[in-house]
Amino acid sequence: MTTTAELVEQERRLQFSRFTNDDAWRLGCLLVDLVRERALPVAVDIRRGEQQLFHFAAPGSSADNDAWIERKIRVVRRYAASSYLVGQRFREQGSSFEEKSRLDPDRYAAHGGAFPIVVADVGLVGTVAVSGLPQVDDHKLVVEALEQFLEG
Repeated sequence: MTTTAELVEQERRLQFSRFTNDDAWRLGCLLVDLVRERALPVAVDIRRGEQQLFHFAAPGSSADNDAWIERKIRVVRRYAASSYLVGQRFREQGSSFEEKSRLDPDRYAAHGGAFPIVVADVGLVGTVAVSGLPQVDDHKLVVEALEQFLEG
């Protein structure tokens, strides 16, 4: 299991110098390539602010995955941190997000798979999210794509 410190370090490392519509397209296509190579039944979503810039639903995914994405994104926006990090912080305190956040679990899900798009010296500008795998795997897929994107 990934620790809170490791998750915080991921977010520190995986920041953009800028984030455009073309960046969203390229990141989304990179994610779709990973999804297709591995035949993963996931939905992919990328947003800047409230605007959805990219969406893809792989075979085997469903509208339920889109609903999970919405709930995870709300967590990222509210806490300015990945949905997995938020959930991990509650778990490390011996509790759960659902028990202690006082937020409606039908609207918020602190499960892995949604990651903040942060522009250095600006802050949170958007989200990239995946849903369809166990939460750790959703998170790892997003992190892998961000690492590849930012290295290229």
